[in-house]
Amino acid sequence: MIAMQYNFTLPADYDMDIVRQRIASKGHILDNFPGLAFKAYLHASKGREPTTSSHNAYAPFYLWQDNEGMNNFICGDGFKAVSQAFGWPAVSQWSVWHSHVDTQVRSATFATRENSQIEAYTDIGALRELETAAAKNISQQAGALATLVAFDPNAWTLVRFTLWRDASAAQAAGLPDHVQAYEVGHVSAPGR
Repeated sequence: MIAMQYNFTLPADYDMDIVRQRIASKGHILDNFPGLAFKAYLHASKGREPTTSSHNAYAPFYLWQDNEGMNNFICGDGFKAVSQAFGWPAVSQWSVWHSHVDTQVRSATFATRENSQIEAYTDIGALRELETAAAKNISQQAGALATLVAFDPNAWTLVRFTLWRDASAAQAAGLPDHVQAYEVGHVSAPGR
């Protein structure tokens, strides 16, 4: 499996209703996209609850079954349309160590993403076991509808991503201060 995200940081005075309307009108297009485990249409508004983000952002997050589905998306009309609307993004990709997607994932309204650097000479096998156990623990928490932990061996980074039923479920989990929070406008999850 492959996790993928691109992020558009938008101006402080950007009308985020444009993003919300775009998600509402186009979000369903990937509801049955082959090879997609889920796409979470994420956005954050500067200073607005519940994300209290430091900036405006549109940052979709994907979990792919394999690289074929991902390649078909990036090479297709959907990615072309979003890049023409918002610009040409860098696309982050991570190899997935663990993922869990609940049958109710489409009801997610809040998401959290935590990126961290993997220190040089870390015992990667031990880190994988530790992070997998932590992700499984989050999966068992009330309100967690999808969890994953993945890594990028090129930049030696780790990503922890969770889709939550709502912001209160995420807050009850006791999130660290450096976690990026998002509102979820739509979740495409073929077969769920």
